[in-house]
Amino acid sequence: MTREEKAQIIEELSEKFANNAHFYITDAGGFTVAQINSFRRMCFKSGIEYKVYKNTLIRKALERQEGNDYSPLFTALEGFSGVLFSKEAGNLPAKVIREFRTKLDGKPVLKAASINSDLFIGDENLIMLSELKSKNELIGDVIAMLQAPAQNLISALQSGKNTVAGLVKALEERGSK
Repeated sequence: MTREEKAQIIEELSEKFANNAHFYITDAGGFTVAQINSFRRMCFKSGIEYKVYKNTLIRKALERQEGNDYSPLFTALEGFSGVLFSKEAGNLPAKVIREFRTKLDGKPVLKAASINSDLFIGDENLIMLSELKSKNELIGDVIAMLQAPAQNLISALQSGKNTVAGLVKALEERGSK
């Protein structure tokens, strides 16, 4: 690979890091061609981009990111590294990795992740990352909590309507006797 090709890849990778608020770095070693293609298909179906890069190129692209210090991730850049990019949901790559692990025992291994510039290093964070709620899920929860009192009031009024009507009817029947 020539210097120009490396510089172009670093530039492209740097743009991807800048344009994607969420990315995961995984261990891409030990896969067969069929396994890596299966993992790429699963990522593509979920709207995640997955690509394998050289560690030095990843490091140089991360060093170019202004306003963020990604130096803690550099310790994870050993062996073969694949990067998953997700624009929408920070938990989606973790869910895809966990789902793929059911097919392939323990692979891929999570090396590190960045979700809105918060860094998570190590495979032990995978379960926690997959259980994070996305922005849209949190907004839905807040809306549901805001709607709950109004729904309770409407339910009480509707159930009371039947009770009040029944009470009036019972009193009317007693009065006519």
